[in-house]
Amino acid sequence: MELRVLVHTPRSGDASSVKDVIQPSHQVLICDTAVQLLDAMREGAAAAVIGEETLAKTALGAQLAAWLATQPPWSDFPFLVLGSCQDNRPQRKLHFGHELGNVILLERPINPEILLSAADAAVRARRRQYATREHLDEISSAKAEVQELNGQLERRIEARTIELAQANNRLMTEIAGRERAQAALTQAQKMEAVGRLTGGIAHDFNNLLHVVNMNLELVSLYASEEKVKPVVERAKSAARRGAKLTGQLLSFARSQTLLPQLTQLNQLLVSMKDLLQISAGSAVEIELDLCEPDLSVVVDPGQFEVAMLNLAANAREAMPEGGLLRISTFPQHDTDVGGQARWGDYVAVRVTDTGPGIPSALLGKVFEPFFTTKPAGSGSGLGLSQVYGFARQSGGLALIRSEPGKGTTVEMYFPAAPAEALAATPAPMPTPAPVDGRSQRILVVEDDADVRRVIVECLGLIGYAVSEAPNGSEGLAAIASHKPDLLVVDYVMPDMTGAEVISRARELVGDLPVVLATGYADMSAVERLAGKPAILRKPFDIHTLGTAVASALHPTL
Repeated sequence: MELRVLVHTPRSGDASSVKDVIQPSHQVLICDTAVQLLDAMREGAAAAVIGEETLAKTALGAQLAAWLATQPPWSDFPFLVLGSCQDNRPQRKLHFGHELGNVILLERPINPEILLSAADAAVRARRRQYATREHLDEISSAKAEVQELNGQLERRIEARTIELAQANNRLMTEIAGRERAQAALTQAQKMEAVGRLTGGIAHDFNNLLHVVNMNLELVSLYASEEKVKPVVERAKSAARRGAKLTGQLLSFARSQTLLPQLTQLNQLLVSMKDLLQISAGSAVEIELDLCEPDLSVVVDPGQFEVAMLNLAANAREAMPEGGLLRISTFPQHDTDVGGQARWGDYVAVRVTDTGPGIPSALLGKVFEPFFTTKPAGSGSGLGLSQVYGFARQSGGLALIRSEPGKGTTVEMYFPAAPAEALAATPAPMPTPAPVDGRSQRILVVEDDADVRRVIVECLGLIGYAVSEAPNGSEGLAAIASHKPDLLVVDYVMPDMTGAEVISRARELVGDLPVVLATGYADMSAVERLAGKPAILRKPFDIHTLGTAVASALHPTL
């Protein structure tokens, strides 16, 4: 429709003659009235052939001029005006050009080849205008994408007399925005790469610590000499410190197994104020500035406490002579802070100290594992990385702001609890005591041979009948041949995940109590399982293992 040629010539036979000449090369539409011509031009056309007498005797010229005034900047609609041979052609051409703009004046009688050539030229010119329009649209789309990445560009300067200054300002803004976006992207890619590396190392090291810890417990049970026990206890203490470090690494890598539940942040902060005071030290005053009403989020309360204790410990190191640590909570609808945009309802926890602050050159590194501004031997450098990883793994974000001499502020943003979570308030279940399990059979599915062996030995020591499988496929085959009373399964295995093993096992034998023993689990996949399994975090001790197994076997006790 945009490439058709419109014809409006009142003279009898002119329209048909023009159509016969142009029709083989272009689509032609004859408009009998000026109204039809204007309507067709609004719908779209490449050019219009108009009789001179129509412009002279009617108001069509003024109507066309009014329509042309509404055209976008890229449009210069071409007209082919058919006139009579007269001496005042320059004056007529000037008149039509003033009225219509882009005009080709053709004198009757018209050579068909000249008419067709003029129509071709007009259509080609219109095609170029359409190409310009498409190019302008592409530029607009590209600008929209850049604005979405880099934020809103500065408002256009209204005074057209300083367009050059406006263009320069916009260019400088775009360059600065690109640099910020590039820096943010580089930082995000670096943090993601470090996270994958630390997560992989920490997960494997967690399994090693688990084996060491449980074997130390077995040594303490088997050893009869009293002098062995303090040696074992020192080794277990070192293993626990190693487990804490790997937990912080897994949290940074967003690979820590979280057990999220509905948590009232204000209530939790009030309950742990004494613990925070111990972590911050007696020289630091802790002030709680909590919003009303209490705000609820779905997070792992244990990991939240660890994050807050890490921040309190950092404040103690930043303020050795004493100071103020202010902890505040507040609701936040949409966040666009620190270059991290999130939309929706959030709950923010802000922790501010009055210490010396952090130089701007170091702010981009403080969330990285093992980075610390403390003297050698004074810290692991994992406190802020745990805060960062916990907030991100909980569906939120963490950021830090600081200026030398003005203290440091760390903020964590968590998605507000949805209405359905607020409506569900299950009563807490009491922890059951271990039950004598001599008559009950447990299947352990674990790909790490050392971990599997120590779990089997500990369960056997408790008194359960235990069988084992090195992977999910063999575990399912064992379940199909003889249904166990309980399944203890790892999450990360080479052939299938623990969640997949649980799902297929229940398809084979129906309801089956399960304990998911893992240092990492995709909790969304676990939550989708019917009859959610008990989660046992690695590394664990014999008592914790026995309690989890007894609870799964006898949930009503």
